[in-house]
Amino acid sequence: MLACFTDNFSLCRATAAIGYLFLLLFSFFITISAACFNGNCQVLDSCSQATDCGPGLYCGNCPALGKSQPFCTRGQAIIPTSIIGGLPFNKYSWLMTHNSFSIVDAPSLQGVQRLTFYNQEDTVTNQLMNGVRGLMLDMYDFNGDIWLCHSFRGQCFNFTAFQPAINTLREVEAFLSQNPSEIVTIIIEDYVHTPKGLSNLFTSAGLDKYWFPVSKMPRKGEDWPTVNEMVQANHRLLVFTSVASKEAEEGIAYQWKYILENEAGDPGVKPGSCPNRKESRPLNSKSASLFLMNYFPTYPVETEACKEHSAPLADMIGTCFKAAGSMLPNFIAVNFYMRSDGGGVFYDLDSMNGQRLCGCKTIAACQAGAPFGSCKNISMPSSSPMTNTAGSFSGSVQFSKSASAVYYPNRVVVGFFSIPWMLLLL
Repeated sequence: MLACFTDNFSLCRATAAIGYLFLLLFSFFITISAACFNGNCQVLDSCSQATDCGPGLYCGNCPALGKSQPFCTRGQAIIPTSIIGGLPFNKYSWLMTHNSFSIVDAPSLQGVQRLTFYNQEDTVTNQLMNGVRGLMLDMYDFNGDIWLCHSFRGQCFNFTAFQPAINTLREVEAFLSQNPSEIVTIIIEDYVHTPKGLSNLFTSAGLDKYWFPVSKMPRKGEDWPTVNEMVQANHRLLVFTSVASKEAEEGIAYQWKYILENEAGDPGVKPGSCPNRKESRPLNSKSASLFLMNYFPTYPVETEACKEHSAPLADMIGTCFKAAGSMLPNFIAVNFYMRSDGGGVFYDLDSMNGQRLCGCKTIAACQAGAPFGSCKNISMPSSSPMTNTAGSFSGSVQFSKSASAVYYPNRVVVGFFSIPWMLLLL
C-alpha cells in the first residue's frame, strides 16, 4: 500500500475514490431498503410525506419538544365499542374537542376579519370520522338566527362569529345517519335566549330522531344504559346545556346535573391539581356517573399543543383520577386534538379504555369475550386498527410535501388582546 502512495499516487487516488463512491452507493441502497415508505411507516417512524405513514397516521413534528424532523403521528382514535361492546355508556372514555367549531382558516361569513381564538384544525365531519365523539359548541342569538361564536360577555359579534349552528348540526346528522352504531355527545355553552330556540334548531337539523330523552338519564350516579341499548333505541345523541331552566322548558339536560367536570383553562392544566369547576359538584361526590376532564390552556397555541398532549396529559389523567375518587374520565376535551409527540390523546384514551374494559394496558390488547385481564401480546406504542371510513389529515398539522412553517393566527390574537387598552372592551 505504501508503494501505491509513493510510485503511483494518481492511480492510487483514483482507485480510492472509486472505492469510496462504491461504499457510499452501497450504504445509500441499504438505507433505502431499510426505510419505510408508501404507507408502511408506523408511529414515531421518520417520514417525509403523508403517504409514508400507515392508516390513521399523519406526518408531523413537535418543535416544542425539540422534535423538528417529521415523524408518523397518531391522528385517529380507536372506537372502544368496536372491540368491547355492550357495556353501560359511562364505562367508556371518549375524545371531545373543545370549541369544535372554532377552526383555523374557517372562512368569515360576515365579510370582516375574524378576531378570536381558534381551537381546532379540521372540520367537525373530519373530527367525527377521526374518532371524536364529543363536541363543545358555543351557541348565541345572532342576526335573527342561532350561530356558533367564540365570543365574550355573552354576545356574538361579526368578528367573533363562525357560522349558523344548523350547518354544524347537519354535519352531525349526516354522520349519525351514515354510522348507525355510533353515539355522539354535544355540550352547549348556551347564550340562546330565543324561546324554544335550541329545541327547534335540533329539530330543523333532523337530530330529534336521535335524541336521548332526559327522562332516561340516571340522576343519582347510576349506570347509563348500555351502548347496545342506546343504539337499538336510536338514542344516539346526548345533548347538554349550561342553562338549568332549559331542562324543564325544552327537554335539554342541564349539564352539571349529570356530569362532573374539572376546571377549564389554565387551572385545568396545572400539574398536580384537578379542582372541580364551580358549577360542578365535587369530583369525588359519586352523584353523577359521567366525568368530563378539561385539558386545554386559557390561550390556545397550536405549536404548544403537541407538548401539552405528551407526558403532561398522562400525568393530569392520573391526578384527576385520584381527585375523582378513582374514577377515570369519560370525556377528555382538548384543543388541536391531532397534535402530539406521537401517540398523544389517542394513546391515553387507548390506555384508559384498556384498563377499564379488559384490564389491559391498551384497548388494542383487549379480546372480545375473553376473561378480564386476558391481553394480547402487542408492542407499545402501537398503531390503531383503522377502518376505511377514517378521516383525512389535511389540516395545518399535515406535512404533505415538506416540514415547512405554518402560520398561527392565535399568536396574533393573544398579542392583540394583551394590549392594555383592548382590555377595556372585554
